[in-house]
Amino acid sequence: MRCRLILTTALTVSLSATVVWAQVRPDRWRGAGPTPCVGSDGGILQCPPAVGVIAIRAGHLFDSNTGQMLSRQLVIISGERITEIGPQAQVKIPAEAQVIDLSQATVLPGLIDAHTHMFDTRRPSVTTENSMLIAVQNAQADLRAGFTTARDMSTHGNGYGDVAIHDAINQGHIDGPRYQISTRGVEWGAVPANPETPDNPMVGQVIRSAEEARAAVREQIGRGADWIKLYTSGDYTFSATGEPMYKATYPLPVLQALIDEAHLLGKKAACHAMGGQGLKNAIVAGCDTIEHALGLTQEEAEMMVKEGLYYDPTFVRYTLPYMDDNDAKSTDGKYRMIPIFEKVVTMAAATKGLKIMMGSGADGAMYAHGTQALDFEALVKRAGMSPSRAIQAATTINAKAMGWQDQIGSIDKGKYADLIAVSGDPLADITELQRVKFVMKGGKVIRNDMAQGACK
Repeated sequence: MRCRLILTTALTVSLSATVVWAQVRPDRWRGAGPTPCVGSDGGILQCPPAVGVIAIRAGHLFDSNTGQMLSRQLVIISGERITEIGPQAQVKIPAEAQVIDLSQATVLPGLIDAHTHMFDTRRPSVTTENSMLIAVQNAQADLRAGFTTARDMSTHGNGYGDVAIHDAINQGHIDGPRYQISTRGVEWGAVPANPETPDNPMVGQVIRSAEEARAAVREQIGRGADWIKLYTSGDYTFSATGEPMYKATYPLPVLQALIDEAHLLGKKAACHAMGGQGLKNAIVAGCDTIEHALGLTQEEAEMMVKEGLYYDPTFVRYTLPYMDDNDAKSTDGKYRMIPIFEKVVTMAAATKGLKIMMGSGADGAMYAHGTQALDFEALVKRAGMSPSRAIQAATTINAKAMGWQDQIGSIDKGKYADLIAVSGDPLADITELQRVKFVMKGGKVIRNDMAQGACK
């Protein structure tokens, strides 16, 4: 059967917003092409294509619910949703459907990166406009790499810029991952405020009391934050005998106020918690996701299991060579964090019931956007996770952590048609995820490098 490849389909709409397109004749339009549509900003633009029906022939399909690989599956899509899925012998292709033939490929749910920084760290020489262009480029690189959803964990000195990208994606102005954001983040002010050197409003919001903590959470959520990003411990140092040491930041009552206020307003908190008392405080206070945790202990891992918290190691980001470079300078080469952290993630992977996420920490400075699939290889080859569990970390686990498990994370009827495909079998070779060839978000084909030769 000759297949019909789709270059464009229905407009992708994010989970958190609905786009209302009005096909009208604006006053300023004077017959320059077909009648345009009016966007949410009042400007005119080309109307999205009509909703269509798509049938995808999948040679193999990864079922992220069970961790199993299925053969010869058919996925039917109407608009941006999956309407039917099952064996090709049992599912009928609608007469009006356009067919994408991935019978020589492995189809998986769209991947979710739970820890990104779309904005590069702001430098004085970089303008706001350039920062925004770079962030959009990073978001689109992630999407083309198969990450159809992302959680952004602070704007690195770019204020509420992530709100603009979030809204632009939701409104259909740009292609990008489904997007949850944490805006500026909340930092602890260890010293009193100084009127002569006021806090920079673009960087993390500085607080100095529980009252200020609650106000900061309300402000950030009011500005559009889906998550409250917290920093419960500073960077690490080594003692004279080689023991890692971590400095706690917020006093526990302040941290508790931050998390409680976020939960009261229906949002979640993510804690940058390197280790020590700051990490323990984050667990005790009920921070929804623990980020990094270079010094996580077995006792703390089991506490997280008991409390139902998620662990996002950002494994590759904290085992890059710059870590050794920094340690060599600070300890004259005596002590290294990388082997300590490798043991931590391996221990976490072996802890029964611990919900391990896949978050890259890609930030455009040390870890390039679009290359985050390196984390799958690290989780499998260095932390001992099975390939299926590593993929589930970036699908079902991340979807649940983000509260979107009913919409994304698996290829199921009624969910968004967020799909990717690779040529080989990622359960046999996890590095296949570094070579994504097909990406669909909400029924819209973002890339299809399998178009040539995929049809018989």
